[in-house]
Amino acid sequence: MAKGKRSKGDNYTSKGERPNVSKHTLKAMRRSAEPGSHQSNQVKAWRKGRNVVLTIPNPNKNETNKRFIRVNAKEVWPNPTEGFVIK
Repeated sequence: MAKGKRSKGDNYTSKGERPNVSKHTLKAMRRSAEPGSHQSNQVKAWRKGRNVVLTIPNPNKNETNKRFIRVNAKEVWPNPTEGFVIK
């Protein structure tokens, strides 16, 4: 009976189970981000026509277990490709 091919030991692939950056470093990076950068990045992506999802307060006050909902920016903001006409 022939032996099957076996893999060599020089091509190890990580399973990606644990982060390779410390928690303290990640927290410091989040803290140092300038305020409002998340919203400005969302607006930039929306202007480029990307799929942006916004988190807004839930208009249905009877759903007390869902205080905030995620909606597509196309439903909340106008179409960025049409532009604004000044008369």
